[in-house]
Amino acid sequence: MRHMGDVLAGIHATWEFDTDSVLIRFERGIRTPKLFQSLRERRIPYAALSSVTLTPGKRGTVVLRAVPRAGADPLVEAASGQLKEGCDPYRLVLPAEREVLAEYYADELRALLDPASDEPADRFLVAAPEAPMNFKAYDGRASFDGERISFRWSWTGASSAKWKAGDQTFKVSELAGIVWRSPEALDGYLRLVPRAAAPVDHRTGGSLGDLHGPGGSGSADGGSADGVPVASPVTRAADQDPAAVLFGLGYGPVHESLPFAAAVLESVRRTQPAPAASAPALVNAGRRDPADIAERIHHLGELHQAGLVTDAEYTAKKAQLLAEL
Repeated sequence: MRHMGDVLAGIHATWEFDTDSVLIRFERGIRTPKLFQSLRERRIPYAALSSVTLTPGKRGTVVLRAVPRAGADPLVEAASGQLKEGCDPYRLVLPAEREVLAEYYADELRALLDPASDEPADRFLVAAPEAPMNFKAYDGRASFDGERISFRWSWTGASSAKWKAGDQTFKVSELAGIVWRSPEALDGYLRLVPRAAAPVDHRTGGSLGDLHGPGGSGSADGGSADGVPVASPVTRAADQDPAAVLFGLGYGPVHESLPFAAAVLESVRRTQPAPAASAPALVNAGRRDPADIAERIHHLGELHQAGLVTDAEYTAKKAQLLAEL
């Protein structure tokens, strides 16, 4: 980056670059996706990124996207590929006339990526939304205080199976993971998976019943009674499972239920023993490739000629790049 505090303003969001991370601030306007408004801002360490892309967008725009590493962001892990493109918090949409500037920042970000960026992260590197949290589901109300998740059934929406089981409380320490199926699907739900019912396997990918928990992905579901985990059949429908709440039109919307799911998932992972990890490799250790430096100075000159960089910024950045040879 040219210097700490560089800012790149786009549509619905602004990226502020720091020495080791980028702070993404989302706008609060009426046209801004509700998920962005709910998240407000997110700090993304460069170590949490695997790559950076710049592609043409719609209606005279370009899209700068920071691609997160697998396993680095609890929000992305909980979403499991179900977010619509317009709700992707790692996309920054810019007017096409700012493409040269966007390309410059894309190159700068790529230079800061961790050497192990292609590998899955062994722990979450991006902070989850903070508890306490709650949302209204179709068949009840879900709440999370940081240590316990509670489901309180509604008189009108809950099935007889859930009423018989009674209101539910789960300790984070008793859970193996969560399953979030988008409310934008026909049968969306949030399911908690107690340890007693999981894990079955640790393969990645698979069906919508996949488990997001300490070990990765599996295919088990579970329930509990009075806060004590009990195994439930993997085929149990969400409307019959006391460890799940249903979504519906206006109930459990993405901007409420997904941050909730991410917060629970992060807490579940945090209660598990962390795997032994080697010391992270230093980023940008040693001297840069002279050809890379020359290319960056060339880009910097284009920005200067286009009036996007001041004389002082151009001189300071050029000196910084030359010092890295």
